[in-house]
Amino acid sequence: MSRPMADTLLEIDAISKRFGGFLALDRVSLRVRAGERLGLIGPNGSGKTTLINCVSGALPTDGGRILFEGRDITALPAHQRTRLGIVRSFQIPKPFTSMTVLENLGIPLEYAAPARSHGAAAALDILRAIGLDAKAQLRPTGLTQIEMRKLELARAMAARPKLLISDEAMAGLSSAEVDDILAILFRLNESGITIIMIEHIMRAVMRFSQRVVVLDAGTRIAEGTPEEIVRNPAVEKAYLGE
Repeated sequence: MSRPMADTLLEIDAISKRFGGFLALDRVSLRVRAGERLGLIGPNGSGKTTLINCVSGALPTDGGRILFEGRDITALPAHQRTRLGIVRSFQIPKPFTSMTVLENLGIPLEYAAPARSHGAAAALDILRAIGLDAKAQLRPTGLTQIEMRKLELARAMAARPKLLISDEAMAGLSSAEVDDILAILFRLNESGITIIMIEHIMRAVMRFSQRVVVLDAGTRIAEGTPEEIVRNPAVEKAYLGE
């Protein structure tokens, strides 16, 4: 086995996952460098969500191992991985509807962040960075679709991630709204946060990513710069067929 790169933040080493007789991930290996913007793409059913669920601890693996900052976290539960700095946002936001936008950030600030940050000031700072500070006292039911996506990112940020996994944060948004979310993700990355983007909007993935990894039928079929990926025959076959 090759030695990890010095700046490797996340190493996925030959991960496999089965659901009954179905092999969802077949010895998938992947490294993510600290500070990197990585795009993870593939057709529906390719294994993207399963892989991320294994990384975040939502699913146990059936083979292989996962290392974060050189530490084997394969057996760690999800909440301990979050404390280490692995945080994900979800395609379908599920905020606490009985709480205000500001109060929604209190839960991850209190229980998920590596060092607890008490008080509304920390939450308001995050909302200001995301562009939701004017909606701090509203309940989530009063937010628009893009504001809900921003709240989901804000809740993820409250956990103080080193690695943020953005799971289809732009699905269903207009072109201008996609650009708005992209601008936020660029700012978060510039602040030092490593980001894995899972997205079906190819314009967004190719603009954001420094490197793109492609999955198909539970295996990694391609990896390269956005320019290399769009010219890759295996990627074209995976999306369009023969």
